[in-house]
Parts: sequence; structure tokens; C-alpha cells
Amino acid sequence: MVGVAFLVSLVCYSIHFAFGIFFKPIMFEFGWNRAMLSGAFSAAWIVTGFAGIAMGGLNDRFGPRIIISVCGALIGIGYILMSQVQEAWQLYLFYGIIAGSGLSVSLPLMSTIARWFTRQRTLMTGILVAGTGVGALIGPPIADSLISAFGWRTSYIILGIVVLVIVIPVSQLLRRDPSQIKQINLPNKTTQQELDSETTGFSLKKAANTVQFWLTFFMLFCSGYLLYAAQIHLAPHITDLGFSATTAAAILAVMGGTSIVGRIALGMAGDKIGNKSIFAIGLGITFFTFIWLLFSRDEWWLFLFAAIFGIAYGGCISQQSPLIANLFGLKSHGLVMGVNGFGFTIGSALGPLLTGYMFDISGNYQLAFIICIIVSILGFILTMMLRPTECYSVKVIQH
Repeated sequence: MVGVAFLVSLVCYSIHFAFGIFFKPIMFEFGWNRAMLSGAFSAAWIVTGFAGIAMGGLNDRFGPRIIISVCGALIGIGYILMSQVQEAWQLYLFYGIIAGSGLSVSLPLMSTIARWFTRQRTLMTGILVAGTGVGALIGPPIADSLISAFGWRTSYIILGIVVLVIVIPVSQLLRRDPSQIKQINLPNKTTQQELDSETTGFSLKKAANTVQFWLTFFMLFCSGYLLYAAQIHLAPHITDLGFSATTAAAILAVMGGTSIVGRIALGMAGDKIGNKSIFAIGLGITFFTFIWLLFSRDEWWLFLFAAIFGIAYGGCISQQSPLIANLFGLKSHGLVMGVNGFGFTIGSALGPLLTGYMFDISGNYQLAFIICIIVSILGFILTMMLRPTECYSVKVIQH
């Protein structure tokens, strides 16, 4: 289950994380400003959030095979249609709505893995989301090579076909939980008791009535804002400083590569010291990395930013699904995570959009990076305020 989910995540998000490489070729062809182009990416995240609520609820009921297949088809078709863009509304339709709907794939994948593991859940989630890290590692260089060889339109066709050919067949191997193959995920006498206890968790309504739900909602908002402000605008910022697109792709690849370390190593640590602690550490590191980026002008400074930032955001991402499972149980895990994770979606949409807008009005990214520093402080404070939920029989947040 983890291996298949890893592969699906890798394929779907490798192209998504390469959006920054497509940024300037598209912008120069049409003469659009950065806010307009960033807006398509932001629209995709808004759509992803709404679709994620539906996909999470449907995954709770029907399981991941059909849900992941639909998501893969939407992503592949959306990318293929991107090759036909002539007007801004087409960009928003093909990338923002169609591909954006499919990018909700991560939520049913994480919810499925949460159902398969009661112990080492964060580590297994970390391995799953490491697929997005590998995608972020290989996606930008592959996109840069394809664009250099074939242009950005043909590159989107090639990448869309790859998604369709891989994701739909392999998703048929997924199952919602161990009961679908008459197998308990950990063969010991306490496992079934743990599973039974966790499936008596919170409904969406009950979860939404807790302070913890809204603290995590805004924590995830801050995390999404920071991640995608950097992910989308780092490559344009690097080329603005006079470095080549190849260098920008390499720096983005480093960010993706070190995020794998963060997802797995900090995922393992999350099982030992608690998801809250790792989330706080990740946001604390992010605070210092944006200060570093604010003054970075040399190539090695930018590589160092990417390396450290990748570890920090990778660690935060691996905590999301286990944190929600530990706080609210598995009864409605997909639906609760879909609604709660909409905070991440809003942040992921606003981060690139506002960063692009601030560049357009000021001519540089200085103010945008200062805002990111403030957001990281806010996220850290919200994380430290989080406490375990009441009236829930399974041990929740540690430390």
C-alpha cells in the first residue's frame, strides 16, 4: 500500500512542483504578469481544497481505487489540455479547475495509509509523502530538459500522458483498509483493540466544535502559504538575480530532495516525540530560512536555503495526516482531514498569489519574504497552543 501510494504521489506531483519552471516560458509568450500566472496555481489549490473534501468523504465510503483513478485522469487530461492554452481563462480552466481537482489525490492517499497503520503511522505517512519529495526532486530538471527540447506545450502533453499511463493502472492495487483483504495490519493481540478504539473517533461536526480543529486549520494555512510562496516564486527570484533557468531548476530539485529527508526522518521522529513537536520545529526552521533568503545573493546561499527549507517543510507535511488521526480518530478521517486541510489549501493559494502581487507592485520580493517571516512566527505560536482533544480513548498528541 505504501509503495503504490508513493508511486502515485511521485508521478502526480512531479509536474505540479515543476510549475515554476513553466512560469517564465508561459509568461513571456503571452505577456502576462506574475500575479495573473500565479493566480492559476492559486486557483488550482482552491479547487484542490474543495475537491479534497469530497474525495476524502468518498474515500471513507468507497475506498481509494476509483477515487485515485479519477484524480489521475483529471491531472493527466488537465496537463494535456495545457498545451492548447491561448487565453488566460483557458489556463485557469485547464490547470486551475481540471488539474486542480485531480491534485486532491494526496488526501485519499494519506487517509488510506492512516487506516493501514496504528503504529509508526507518521513514518509510513512520511514515506508516502516522500513521493512528492522525489517528484519535486526530479520534476523541475525533467521539465527544464523537455522545455528546452520540445517547448512548453509539447512538454505538457508528454507529462500528461505519463500521468494517465502510470496512475490509473497502479491505483487498482490500493485498498481502503486491511479488512478488505482480511488482514490485520499489525499481528498482535492489541492491534484490533487499537483499531476498534480509533474507529470510534470524532464526526466532522464534533471535530469542528473543538478548539484543536481550528488551531490545526490555521497552522496548516501558515504551512501552505510558506511552502508554495517559495515553491512557485523561488525559480523566478533566482533568475531575477541573474542565474540561469538550469540553476533555478537545480535549486528547486535540491529543495525537493532534502524534503525527502525531512518527510522520512522527521516522520520517524514524529512517532517518538509527537507530531506537534515536529510541526513546531519545522515552522521554527522556516522562520530562519526566510530571513536567510531575504539576504541571499550568492548561488551557494540559495542552494543552502533550498536544502534547509526542504527538510523543514518535508517534516511538516509528514505530520498532517497522523496529527488529525491522533486528534480526531479514523471514523471520518478523510472527511475531517479534507475540511481541516482546507486551511492548507487556502494558504497554498494565497501564498503564491500575494507573493506575485507584491512583486508586481514593488518590483522585488523583499516585502513578500518579510510577510513569509511573519507567517512562520504565527504558525509557530498556533502550534505551541495545540493541546490533546478530550473524550477520546486513544492517546493523542505526545509532549
